[in-house]
Amino acid sequence: MTYYDQDPNSHNLVPRPAGPEDRTWAMLAHLSAIIAWVVSAGWISFVGPFLVWFLKKDNPYVRQAAAQSFNFNLGMWAMSLIGWILTITLIFAPIGIPLIVLSFILTLWHHIKATISASNNRLHHYPYQIKILS
Repeated sequence: MTYYDQDPNSHNLVPRPAGPEDRTWAMLAHLSAIIAWVVSAGWISFVGPFLVWFLKKDNPYVRQAAAQSFNFNLGMWAMSLIGWILTITLIFAPIGIPLIVLSFILTLWHHIKATISASNNRLHHYPYQIKILS
């Protein structure tokens, strides 16, 4: 998605690419989720994107990137939580462990793709979002 500014000469909308700082913040929103997932085994992966969203919510590019990352991580957090609950019961560990692994693989895959997209001044649209932030 490209953001637009008003051209003062023609009064037409012209594409405005995100600046280097905007791209850095958007990349941080995506990478912070991977780091938090690894450090906390999936328990707090949504905190980093939420902090980026909170700090930069006045910037439309960063806000949208962080909101999508947060919303996606909420879904992956729910999947991981269900996996951990099933694993703790031991009887359902054959279902819970693959669910946790799948959650990690999806998180890693989509956040790497999103980080590359952010570095190229594009927004990544995550699947499996629980839309809380926008």
